[in-house]
Amino acid sequence: MNKKNYDEEMKKVVKGFNGEKKTLLLHSCCAPCSSACLEKLVDDFDVTVFYFNPNINESEEYYLRLNEQKKFLSQVYGDKVKLIEGRYKSAEFFEMAKGLEKIPEGGERCYKCYEQRLEETAKVAKENSFEFFCSTLSVSPHKNSDWINEIGERIGEKYGVTFLPSDFKKRGGYQRSVELSAQYELYRQNYCGCIYSKYQGLGEED
Repeated sequence: MNKKNYDEEMKKVVKGFNGEKKTLLLHSCCAPCSSACLEKLVDDFDVTVFYFNPNINESEEYYLRLNEQKKFLSQVYGDKVKLIEGRYKSAEFFEMAKGLEKIPEGGERCYKCYEQRLEETAKVAKENSFEFFCSTLSVSPHKNSDWINEIGERIGEKYGVTFLPSDFKKRGGYQRSVELSAQYELYRQNYCGCIYSKYQGLGEED
């Protein structure tokens, strides 16, 4: 069975716009990941970034990443790309992760975490009449793009808003995020944000 190329699927969707910009709510986990994704999106979409990450355990870490996101958007895009701040309640993540605490990184707990963040993104997209939604998560080589797209498509159908198929690590996306982070001196974390990832000691940038 051939693996689906979500980057090519995204190109096909955009080609169908015939030059017309669509509105997109982009869930972002952090400024570095959003940097390369936005480069690929802003020419075809009117993008709003949605920062919703209850998986981040320490509030200091959460607000550090949020402030880096704000700084990056202001510095690079000005008023062109807006930001919506989601609520921050890490208890929501811990409730979701009950019984999955000892699952290795990349397993069922991560799947549920993707689902939690994408569902909230779809809700906000629907409430604010966005035509599309997607997430920066797939730019990371540590994230499962098949899961992200499967979840996004399913949840999009549930809420009546279209998920944009995407795999932002394609076409050098991850490396580009590293380059842009260096260019704009962005803080790059070395774990996804959740306490389980932190103490499994992956030692690699997200």
